[in-house]
Amino acid sequence: MTYLQAIVLGLTQGITELFPISSLGHAVLVPQIFGWHLQMDNSFFLSFLVATHLATATVLVIFFWRDWVGIVRGLARSVATRRVEPSDTNARLGWLLVIGTVPAAMLGFLLQRPIEGLFSSPVVVSLFLVANGVVLFAAELLRSSAPRSDTPSGSDERISRLSWARALGVGLAQSLALIPGFSRSGTTMAGGLLAGLSNEDAARFSFLLATPVIAAATLLKAPGLFAPSQRAYVGPVLVGALCAALGAYVSTRFLLRFFERNRLWPFAIYCVVVGLASAIFFLVR
Repeated sequence: MTYLQAIVLGLTQGITELFPISSLGHAVLVPQIFGWHLQMDNSFFLSFLVATHLATATVLVIFFWRDWVGIVRGLARSVATRRVEPSDTNARLGWLLVIGTVPAAMLGFLLQRPIEGLFSSPVVVSLFLVANGVVLFAAELLRSSAPRSDTPSGSDERISRLSWARALGVGLAQSLALIPGFSRSGTTMAGGLLAGLSNEDAARFSFLLATPVIAAATLLKAPGLFAPSQRAYVGPVLVGALCAALGAYVSTRFLLRFFERNRLWPFAIYCVVVGLASAIFFLVR
């Protein structure tokens, strides 16, 4: 991997991880479209993805650090008292995030090998990207009306009113993103919309839920970053991680404002168009 390739892939991952258009899907498609001879299923490429995901998770922790301080304290209170007070917003939100993380963590561990095999099939990934667009379309068409509340739009208090069952449903929706082509933020937002959240609230819940999910995936693969065989690639990995961090910061700031007034339609159209075009490209080349 050259430094130019590391910059392009790092920026792509950082941006597409939070935009609902599938970072893993783009990680497979972009090198293939440019004709880069990178082995998608080898240990170095997977380590590179781990490093860029770790950078994205770090940015999210920094961006929402005040929220995470409150959430951790709320979880500690609930553990100490052995109950979750209905009025304790941070404790309820913390446990909702725990519940939402469990499905993806368990399925990611159990299905690790079959999922990694999909990285070598750009046509299949392209079709999954189309399916991701269909999911976004369906979520906007089927979602409940945004909840009315006297709390500020996008507040943690409103999100914390989700039921445990609906939080689990959002977590199951997020599990689709284990498949390259499906977007973690997109499926999480779709699940949030169907659970009754507004676009803004669903985006915020998605970004908070991203941190433990990405962290869990990173811990699973982190040992590969320090293998002796990876030492020759430290430079491209660090450059890619820094670019991913920059892309994640910019996209987080943009999307939190975007979803105050907008919906998922543009991203759904993008996924369908790009997915179909990519599938045709790989079939006829």
